[in-house]
Amino acid sequence: MITVNKKWLRLIGIVGCTVWMASCKQATDAGVKPSYAIMEVKAADKELSTSYSATIRGRQDIDIYPQVSGTIEKLCVTEGQTVRRGQLLFVIDQIPYRAALKTAVANVEAARAAMATAELTYNSNKELYAQKVVSEFSLKTAENTYLTAKAQLTQAEAQEVNARNNLSYTEVKSPSDGVVGALPYRVGALVGANLPYPLTTVSDNSDMYVYFSMTENQLLALTRQYGSMDEALKNMPEVELVLNDNSVYNKKGVIESISGVIDRQTGTVMARVVFPNESRLLHSGASGTVVVPSIYKDCIAIPQGATVQMQDKVVVYKVVDGKAVSTLITVAGISDGREYVVLSGLRSGDEIISEGAGLVREGTQVK
Repeated sequence: MITVNKKWLRLIGIVGCTVWMASCKQATDAGVKPSYAIMEVKAADKELSTSYSATIRGRQDIDIYPQVSGTIEKLCVTEGQTVRRGQLLFVIDQIPYRAALKTAVANVEAARAAMATAELTYNSNKELYAQKVVSEFSLKTAENTYLTAKAQLTQAEAQEVNARNNLSYTEVKSPSDGVVGALPYRVGALVGANLPYPLTTVSDNSDMYVYFSMTENQLLALTRQYGSMDEALKNMPEVELVLNDNSVYNKKGVIESISGVIDRQTGTVMARVVFPNESRLLHSGASGTVVVPSIYKDCIAIPQGATVQMQDKVVVYKVVDGKAVSTLITVAGISDGREYVVLSGLRSGDEIISEGAGLVREGTQVK
């Protein structure tokens, strides 16, 4: 007689019960059809916003370098000070340049006197030659001496102009209106034209230039949307600037220009936005994010989750007679990361699967 351990009987019973429950659950799940979110597409006006990383620059950021060498004698401005064009910024030691100017002026006077003497000699020799008192050689010699003296006067006058310019360069003035940047050199520092860093930078920040890059595809989409780049620049809406602390700048800007050359290395073009800066909240060298709106009239917009990317193709699943039918669509190159604007492939009234399109198969029963 065969005997079975009670523990084995109990274990066999538990396993059998588990298998039975699992098979019941599979049978129940097999009878439940998956549900799909369906939406009816409609045409309407749509505004999509695209964000671009941006850098902020003053209208002019001018590095100030000295044109002559010497020690800084006087510092006339402070960091962050607002200056006007022509305002004095630095004074470089003027003593050697004043001395050079005096020397140059004296040389001019001496050259002028020498030329006058040579001219008298030459005129006198001409009269004597006419009377056949002096030879032609003496006349030519006097003429050459006069021409040499005249050239020496011109040279001395040029040296005087150069000396005056050098003296004027000892007073370093602002080339434009703006705000003074850092001042790395102080009174007593020896400076020259070959400094590793400028004396300072004058930034014209009455208006600020904000630069951002857009891809070639985005540029093409923008051009097609407005018909031409000139029309795009004329008709594009104002843009917003999000600062580094995630606050939105209280003034809107205008896209003023878009580069006509695509960078070969990055495949992007540079665009420039102008923002007013009366409050001086924007600073040259800062960073932010430009938010560019794109307005589409009477268009169809669908969630990106309703699409499937197949290489360079975009597919949606239309609901036809209760079944999923794949449909190729064309979308605008500019999107906000959440929705696509459909340019072709769908019409108002079409029904599509709005979520989880990547899990759908052709002919799937959805209704």
